[in-house]
Amino acid sequence: MSTAEFSQWSLVVPVKVLSRAKTRMSAAAGPHRESLALAVATDTVAAALRCDRVRTVIVVTDDPLPAADLAALGALVVPDVPDAGLNPALVHGAGRGRELAPGTGVGALSADLPALRSDELARVLDAAGRAAEAFVPDAAGVGTTLYTARPGVPFSPAFGGDSRAAHRARGAREILLPGIDSVRRDVDTLEDLRAALALGTGPRTTAVASRLPAFA
Repeated sequence: MSTAEFSQWSLVVPVKVLSRAKTRMSAAAGPHRESLALAVATDTVAAALRCDRVRTVIVVTDDPLPAADLAALGALVVPDVPDAGLNPALVHGAGRGRELAPGTGVGALSADLPALRSDELARVLDAAGRAAEAFVPDAAGVGTTLYTARPGVPFSPAFGGDSRAAHRARGAREILLPGIDSVRRDVDTLEDLRAALALGTGPRTTAVASRLPAFA
């Protein structure tokens, strides 16, 4: 299949059960931690759905609250049937994507990108379409925010730990374009949130962040 034969993607977004999400921000977020986790995921999914390269966003979660909110946005929500960790959950979601639209590329997108811009995501996906497998490293240069596989290519994400090195070792093409800061800026810590707010987060994250003591 040539690069001209497909332009649409199914993106899988894993969303943790909120009680276990954003634990590294417990001190900074306090009683707003779960609300912040939901807001970040919601802004991420909303931006992905607005991207014209994205046909479907498949959310993998076992939490009914984000499941309902993200389905209302237009995402397809599926439970984590494998219940065997992050990468098996992503493979499960990608399988659903390929069942629904065999001709699309599939990708795994972090749920922690509250500043995500749809146009930046589109540029990244266009670049990803020129490689069998591709990935975008996070802003810290250690993790991964997006992993993709073209139609017909085995979907083999390697998230966890030093996933940038793991994806490179598997031969995935690293995408480092200028002007894609929003695709790389994931949020795990208060400092990450400050950086995302400086880029301009979605409305839900902005609203919750305004209630945190650090930004009051």
